[in-house]
Amino acid sequence: MNSTIGIMGCGWLGTPLAQHFIKEGHSVHGSTTSSEKLQDLKALGILPFKISLSENGIEGPIEAFLKNVRVLVINVPPNLRGSNRENYEVKMKHLHASIKGSNVARIIFISSTSVYGDLEGDVTETTVPHPETESGKQLLAVEEKFKNDPKLETTIIRFGGLIGPNRHPVTFLSGKKDLSNGNHPVNLIHLEDCIHIIDTILNEGYWGEIFNGVYPHHPPKQEYYVNEAQKKGLQAPVYSEPKNTQGKKIVPFNLMHYKKYRFQKPIVS
Repeated sequence: MNSTIGIMGCGWLGTPLAQHFIKEGHSVHGSTTSSEKLQDLKALGILPFKISLSENGIEGPIEAFLKNVRVLVINVPPNLRGSNRENYEVKMKHLHASIKGSNVARIIFISSTSVYGDLEGDVTETTVPHPETESGKQLLAVEEKFKNDPKLETTIIRFGGLIGPNRHPVTFLSGKKDLSNGNHPVNLIHLEDCIHIIDTILNEGYWGEIFNGVYPHHPPKQEYYVNEAQKKGLQAPVYSEPKNTQGKKIVPFNLMHYKKYRFQKPIVS
């Protein structure tokens, strides 16, 4: 049944996700922090709202954004770098409070595999997270807040590194030297699969779940990024001698085995 879907954060992932849902016949409310993007979103058929989350509260028409929305995709990553860093957990508490005052019943929360920290070996959804970074710690705390709310059905997606149009880690790694952990596996996923996973959750009603959103192919970083650099005509990165660590391989067990998901787009170009 077609409905109104809210997407909090219409950026690199949120905007094409909104376009996908519109093609499926849904109405989409989309948020942005940029006044300049409002007309761009509107031209794509998205009902746009300028909304900013901060430690001090929410600026913008949050009530209108959430009106008639039953499913909300929260796609707001932590911003804990530079001079504009804020407390992500506090920001999301404000959003949670607004959601509680609305008719939103279901949440898809976009998280990150950073919540697993520097664990070694195979990591599945049953692995206890052990975040090392401040952003990972705050992401996990926000996951728990939404997941433990009995009045909301929340599904969490922990995406690996995102690749797709105009976005690939090799661009930033090109020409760099003495990179570490070249023997560690890559944990990446293409934009097309990000959208398809979210769409599958919505259509199949996979609520109250945790999914690792990572393509199940994990070549070593050195092998993968050197090959990708050559394909793209970039200077290959250079890795130092590997240390005696194996790194973590994020296994999308719930998608592949429990839900029998079929991945759409390989990470190899």
